[in-house]
Amino acid sequence: MESVPGIDPAVPPTGPGCVECTEAEGWWFHLRRCAECGHIGCCDSSPGQHASAHEQATGHPVIRSYEPGEDWFYSYPEEAVFEGPPLAPPEARPASQPAPGPAGRVPANWMDLLH
Repeated sequence: MESVPGIDPAVPPTGPGCVECTEAEGWWFHLRRCAECGHIGCCDSSPGQHASAHEQATGHPVIRSYEPGEDWFYSYPEEAVFEGPPLAPPEARPASQPAPGPAGRVPANWMDLLH
């Protein structure tokens, strides 16, 4: 597959969960991976919306789902989902980690807190 701007297939993810939520001891609904630098952020339905905040702060234009069984990419500039190349492993959060997650930090009323 040819090179796609905003995607570096060799860069590993930053960890098993949203960087900012982990630092703040928060929680997330679903996870997204920056296809350029590997930053793991939470989706726009999550309270923190850290994946979109990362794109706005860095200009990195493409994310990939970081959920087990999902391999779609999303281009912020084009507002479009597309297929892309395999990325450095792991390609998803640990299957043992629930969504929402992480275990033990999700409030009982989490559905009321989604965007």
